[in-house]
Amino acid sequence: MIAYQLITALSDAKPQSHLIARVSCAQLPQTALVAEMRESDGIADTRFGCAPFARITLLPDALWHDALTEGLLAALRPLIASPASADIVLDATDIDDVVLAQVLRFLFNQAHRLSDLQLKKTSEGVRIKRITALCLPEQQEKLETIFRHQQAIAHGMVAARRLADIPSDRCTPQFVVEEAQKLCSAFPTLRCDVLNEEQIVEQGLGLLHAVGKGATCPPRLLTIHYDGASDGPVRCYVGKGITFDTGGLWLKEGAGMYTMKYDMCGAANVLGLMLTAAELALPVRIMGVLALAENAIGPDAMQPGTVATACNGMTVEINNTDAEGRLVLADAIAWASQRHPQARYIIDMATLTGAVVKALGYELSGLMTQDEPLRAALTQAGKRSGDEVWSLPLDARLKKQTDSAIADLCNTPTNNAAISASAAWLLHHFCPQTIPWAHLDISGTALWRENGRSVASGRPIPLLVEHLMGDL
Repeated sequence: MIAYQLITALSDAKPQSHLIARVSCAQLPQTALVAEMRESDGIADTRFGCAPFARITLLPDALWHDALTEGLLAALRPLIASPASADIVLDATDIDDVVLAQVLRFLFNQAHRLSDLQLKKTSEGVRIKRITALCLPEQQEKLETIFRHQQAIAHGMVAARRLADIPSDRCTPQFVVEEAQKLCSAFPTLRCDVLNEEQIVEQGLGLLHAVGKGATCPPRLLTIHYDGASDGPVRCYVGKGITFDTGGLWLKEGAGMYTMKYDMCGAANVLGLMLTAAELALPVRIMGVLALAENAIGPDAMQPGTVATACNGMTVEINNTDAEGRLVLADAIAWASQRHPQARYIIDMATLTGAVVKALGYELSGLMTQDEPLRAALTQAGKRSGDEVWSLPLDARLKKQTDSAIADLCNTPTNNAAISASAAWLLHHFCPQTIPWAHLDISGTALWRENGRSVASGRPIPLLVEHLMGDL
């Protein structure tokens, strides 16, 4: 765990810290070195002659107010890749709140590295253990709240990222269940229920069963309940948890299959969200539903043309076995709505379509909903948190995209158009109109991509926590 503290004078910083500050920070030491560094047009960084600090980095003032392009984060990433000190001193005397939240989450997330999985022999380098904020006395109360919230959000993100980064031969549906149970046991307000493969069939979750029945590791439906209040409406979150996606009999090519262990990031992020809500002791009731399955090939794998029945009685023609995520989500959304027909809302999240990446890139999550208040609230929460969403259309013009001659719906449009919105149109049939519902396609944002490699990002946990706190 990475700790934090607030100070109002640099003399209170721990010796041999790494000082990161604005060029114009008034509290910088008045030395010839600092004066020379201030003359730089860009990043000024040194590890020499900067005692009592181990390293001093001065960054242009504009970066501390650049929430749109994450300029400060881009500058910090290479600096933090190999820390010079376990203690970071961050100038917080004049920084945009959104930029500060982004930076804090990044720093607190340094608690997890791929090497922590102990799958590769590496020599342990310096790890960040403490973040110290240099601030003005009048800022302390506000910054204490920001730091506490971002630390809790990062804890949930780290839990989700660790789970998602584990190779899929280990991270099976049952493994996710067991890890979630371990993590949730630390909080009395969290409890877990699980349906095994027989119970999934018994309770009519035919879409989840169809996706998972081809694998040797059977599907699971994990429900996590958070009781932060004794009554009031339940807020529901549903996550796609495909622990590995081969595409089924509609087999993916090798390059497209490589990162498919991350097809359970939606479910992992629901778990992380629940852990953050418990750590912050939010005064609400929440239910998280993790639809867990492996989409495999084999004698029992679902076939193109199969018609499966969801737990709400709707039938779906499976004309593409590689469009499995919307199937497990549909069942889980319907199941959640049946458990809480008076739910405050249902929000699902999934690495659902590559098409959303083509539309929005890697910085924005796709938001699809027909509920305008929920759309507005999530959009504003995205701007406040720096974890933004962008709306895509969702209305009856998409109806033909899910028409089937043999079933109520088909799972993919035959014309290969409007893939992301068509998936959302399918999903909206499984949430009653009386419950506000929103779909987040996080295919572009659930992973952090750098130097040709991908790792889990923990998004959109910051967005959802911000939305939760704004909805108290």
